[in-house]
Amino acid sequence: MKSIADIRTEYTKAGLDEKDADHDPIVQFDRWMNDALAASVFEPTAVTMATATSEGIPTARIVLLKHYDDAGFCVFTNYHSAKGLELAENPKACLVAYWGPLERQVRICGTVSKTSAAESDAYFARRPRGSQLGAWVSEQSRPIESRDVLAKQLESVTARFESKPVTRPPHWGGYRVAPSTIEFWQGRKNRLHDRLLYVKQGDGSWKSERLAP
Repeated sequence: MKSIADIRTEYTKAGLDEKDADHDPIVQFDRWMNDALAASVFEPTAVTMATATSEGIPTARIVLLKHYDDAGFCVFTNYHSAKGLELAENPKACLVAYWGPLERQVRICGTVSKTSAAESDAYFARRPRGSQLGAWVSEQSRPIESRDVLAKQLESVTARFESKPVTRPPHWGGYRVAPSTIEFWQGRKNRLHDRLLYVKQGDGSWKSERLAP
């Protein structure tokens, strides 16, 4: 087995100073997202989403961020999936965006609620037709005998919606993470990274502070 203990990368691309960061973390996140888009980072909207059961057993997976604003950060999925069941038990989550080429990551933690039916419908209507059909086909996170099962289910669903719009499945929709904390991390030399943490206050404002690396 190859040793990976001595793999090292020095982070030297940029810094993150309080005077340059926006007082609003949503605005700061938007800046960094635009930087990732401009740099053609692979899957710039990909985020790790960590959830936990009511007993505190954690799981995590990569999902795609599809919307963000002052109200929170939205992802869309099957409500009957593993993460959906965990969020029903424990409506809290953490999202981590990682843009390796820019040596940056952002950690967003907060409470989770479903988006409205109208919001879910609006996003579903924007999906490619194949993805719309796939939302009906997959019983996400449940065991299946083989990939042939998916192929047969896809044939059935395709015939069902032939020559008409694909409606959103009732078990599929969005989740919004309303952040209580947002941390920005910029890699720096000698592992002395820049970390700025924003904490939401009771009046809705944000307070920021620098964390030791």
